[in-house]
Amino acid sequence: MRLLQYSDVENVYDHPERAGRFAGLIEAHRDDETVVVGTGDDLGPSVLSMETDGRQSLDLFRAVAPDVETFGNHDFDYGFDALREIVRDSSQTWVSANVRESPETARESGVEAGVGDPFAGVAPTTVVERGGTSVGFAGVTDPESSVPDSLTVTDPAEAVREAVASLRDRGVDRVVALAHVADGRLPDLAAVPGVDAVLAGHVHDERRDRVDGTPIVRPGANGRVVWRVDLGEPVGATRLETDDAPLDEAVAERLRAEMAETGLAEVVGRAPEPIERVRREWFSGERRITNFTADAYRWAAGADASFFDAAMLRAGPPLSGEVTVADLRGLAPFAADLCVASVAGESLRTLVEQSVLTDERAERAAGEELWWGHFSGVEVVWDRAAEAVSRIRVDGEPLDPTTDYALATTEYVLWSDEFPAVSRADAEAVWGVQYDALVEYARAEGVRAEIDGRIEVKR
Repeated sequence: MRLLQYSDVENVYDHPERAGRFAGLIEAHRDDETVVVGTGDDLGPSVLSMETDGRQSLDLFRAVAPDVETFGNHDFDYGFDALREIVRDSSQTWVSANVRESPETARESGVEAGVGDPFAGVAPTTVVERGGTSVGFAGVTDPESSVPDSLTVTDPAEAVREAVASLRDRGVDRVVALAHVADGRLPDLAAVPGVDAVLAGHVHDERRDRVDGTPIVRPGANGRVVWRVDLGEPVGATRLETDDAPLDEAVAERLRAEMAETGLAEVVGRAPEPIERVRREWFSGERRITNFTADAYRWAAGADASFFDAAMLRAGPPLSGEVTVADLRGLAPFAADLCVASVAGESLRTLVEQSVLTDERAERAAGEELWWGHFSGVEVVWDRAAEAVSRIRVDGEPLDPTTDYALATTEYVLWSDEFPAVSRADAEAVWGVQYDALVEYARAEGVRAEIDGRIEVKR
């Protein structure tokens, strides 16, 4: 049996030709013994998905005809009702062994949902047969991702362990875990006795390796790669790229039409020089794309400084030539408010310090440290030898720990526990949705950004 795995297609919907080639690639590699599976974040986030509450995915699902799908954390971005409807209206079998109805969601569902049942009435597992071989699939989602707190999300490894026992009791030939989880959870899943392969999502870096002899593959994000997994002895995996795949013009044309209907195709500026969007690079220090985003926040809010969480940014083609609403909203396709907070100088220093990571997360960056946050109106000197911030200036002047600064940032930064230096209590005003600041900034100031030395590394 052959599996074709996709995951985290996210912004593929904002790039109609790539979506068409993604669909064409799967069709070109499908045969009577093929099972097509998705491992989450396949409704979005994308710019178009925010306009359609994820329903644009149904056009792609109809073309790709997946067999099995599990939940990613961003599949919940459009609300429970929207996700329930997509599960109902899509043809694939959705599975989740660890995302369950809580008393709150069961009460509000409006359907016959029981507390502890799999969310949206999906199955914990499913079995697919091809060519005389039966494969059991179990889906799990990381409880520490942004799945809504009102759901009950149990331990993925324990859920897979229970699912394997159930599937083996049914006499399946193979068991495959569909795992939308962080890297740190994959070894525990691979170590579950009876798991023949782990098909992973969530993290946007590609992966192909073995843990305790169990193969793990992950295609990365945005519909660029599909893994072909052959369940032979041993299990083999082949990487397939969408760039040169046949084009499913019907898929591409439908998405083009939706982009035009929603106004997302409107050109709002020109980028005279391409602004690159390479994920590992912007975590490594100052980059033009991070400066553009931070500058837009500060300009829109009229603040002393701005801060944004670099994990919000999405990789993609460079901003080059004509730039559309979709291009700019697609930089950070999340409908979070841009807030203005009053932050004491000492708290601003702490926020800067919390933005530079030197632990295992720094492996996500191309440099020696990971810049989890970026600023505008703030100049930072990082002492690499001391692993400490040695100097901070705001608007060219030394940071005053006793002064209150107006800081533009997203509601997520203020409300989450990732940056404890600031909180929702600091918020004083709301400007509007954060990605609209990028659009308005481009209209007024153009799509341009330079490296100006706001992050300096002292070696």
